[in-house]
Amino acid sequence: MWLKFGVDADNNLVAIEDARSGKTDLTCIYCGGFLTAKKGKIKAHHFAHTEETCYPVANRSIPTLPLYDNFNIRLSGKELQQLKQLWREYGSTEYSIPVVPFRLVLRKLFVWNSQQDGYDFTPLGKIPVGALPLAQFNQVQEPLLLEELTKLKGAAERAQILNSSSLEQRVADFKLYRAQLRRILQFALYFLEVKTDRETLHKIGVTRRSISERVAEVERDLLKHYQHAEIEVLGTWEHRGNVELYFKHRYRAFNYPIGSLTEYFKFSAVEPVLQDLRQMRKKVLSAQELEIVQDESILTLCP
Repeated sequence: MWLKFGVDADNNLVAIEDARSGKTDLTCIYCGGFLTAKKGKIKAHHFAHTEETCYPVANRSIPTLPLYDNFNIRLSGKELQQLKQLWREYGSTEYSIPVVPFRLVLRKLFVWNSQQDGYDFTPLGKIPVGALPLAQFNQVQEPLLLEELTKLKGAAERAQILNSSSLEQRVADFKLYRAQLRRILQFALYFLEVKTDRETLHKIGVTRRSISERVAEVERDLLKHYQHAEIEVLGTWEHRGNVELYFKHRYRAFNYPIGSLTEYFKFSAVEPVLQDLRQMRKKVLSAQELEIVQDESILTLCP
C-alpha cells in the first residue's frame, strides 16, 4: 500500500511511473507535503514524503485495487501455508477435501461439495496459489474493482453531507483509487515471443502507446544483452492492464530475469499459456468505466 500518485502544480495526479527518481515538485494528496520518487530495484516504485510522512501514508490506509498486486488476499502467514499445503495435496486431484480450517471457509476460499462430502477450492481460493485461469480471474476481480469504487464514493459523499472532519481524506481516497482504476483501464496487455541468438523467450507487459513503439523499445533493451533479437507480437488485449501482475504471479515458476529486465519468461511449452491468454474475452468498457477512462468525473466534491 505505497503512495503511487503525486499532485502537480495544475492539481493533476501523476503516477510514479511517469516521475523521475529523486526529489520532485509533486505533493501529497493528503497533506500537501513534497514527495520524493523512490524507484529502486528492490521495493515497488512509490512516492515517499521528502520530510515528515503524514498519517494516512504512514499507516498504509491508502485504498488499493482489489487483487491487483496482492494475491495473498490478506491471509496470515499460517493461513497462506495451510492453503498452499491443501493445494499441493488435492489441487491436481478430482477429490474434495475432507477437512478444511473453518476460518478458510469463512474467507470464502472453500465451498462444501455435498456430492463428495468434502470441500472444493473456490475461484478466490485458487488465486493465492496461481491456479485460477486468466479469464476466470477477470470474472472474480472486475466486480470487486467497481464495488470498491462505489464504496469510496459513498464514503466521500457521506462525509460531505455530514460536513465531517474526514472529508478531505475521503475525497483523496476516492480520487486516488479512481486514478489507479483509470490507469489499468487505459493500458493494453501484450504478449511477445522473442527469438535471440541463444534462446527463445516470452514477455508480458502493458502499454498505453502503440504496440510498434513498445516493441521497438523492447528490442533496444534486449540488444544490450543479445547480439540478435527477433520479436513477434502473439497477442494484445485492450483495457486489460489488470492482468499483468496476476500473470506474473501465476507463471512465476517460469520467470527468467535478464539483468534488470524482469518481465521475461522461459516456458517449456508456450501453447497452454497462449490458450490461457486467448480465453480472455474482449474487454468492453461499461458506461461507468468509459467515464473513468475519459476522465469525466461524476463526483462534484471539493476538499
